[in-house]
Amino acid sequence: MPVSSIISVIDDDPSVRLATNNLLTSRGYTVHTFGSAHEFLQSAQLETTGCVITDVQMSVMSGVELLTHMRGLGRVTPFIFMTAFPDEAVRDRALRAGAICFLAKPFSTPALIQCLETALSDPGDATM
Repeated sequence: MPVSSIISVIDDDPSVRLATNNLLTSRGYTVHTFGSAHEFLQSAQLETTGCVITDVQMSVMSGVELLTHMRGLGRVTPFIFMTAFPDEAVRDRALRAGAICFLAKPFSTPALIQCLETALSDPGDATM
């Protein structure tokens, strides 16, 4: 695992951001958290992020809309989605748009770490 990997966590729930941040920093990742897609898009981390972990349902811009927007900008940053409301149609849309993984909350730590390792090693391999 590359210790210098920068992960951006985007979720409108502060407790999810904090828990994910704590988990990933304990694993040696540099983590930046954002409360919205807009906040992330306006940040300096847009240029340096190695992987985005985002909620599906957020106000203003959803996680899938963020992924589509990023691809429209020519960015190939790997995306991992997490959601409390797993929906097969949304999952399929996210994976077709290029997501690496789609995790239902609550998800296990090993599932998230596996997705993250896949995203950082082979961004073209959607697995979950």
